Amino acid sequence: LQLKDLLDTNAELTPQTRLDDIEEWDSLAAVDFLAMLDVEYGKNLHKVDFDVAVTIQDLYDIAFK
Repeated sequence: LQLKDLLDTNAELTPQTRLDDIEEWDSLAAVDFLAMLDVEYGKNLHKVDFDVAVTIQDLYDIAFK
């Protein structure tokens, strides 16, 4: 599952896309992202881990460090 599919958006997303520029990115989307990481990759992270993320690349760097 890709972030674009998770957000159900047609927006052009790149690693440099700022999260606050994505209309569909909100607290529910963040929880969905965390659930996806848990189910698909066995990563058990918390929303607070992502509070410093500004871009999509930041999300992936934190998730897969």
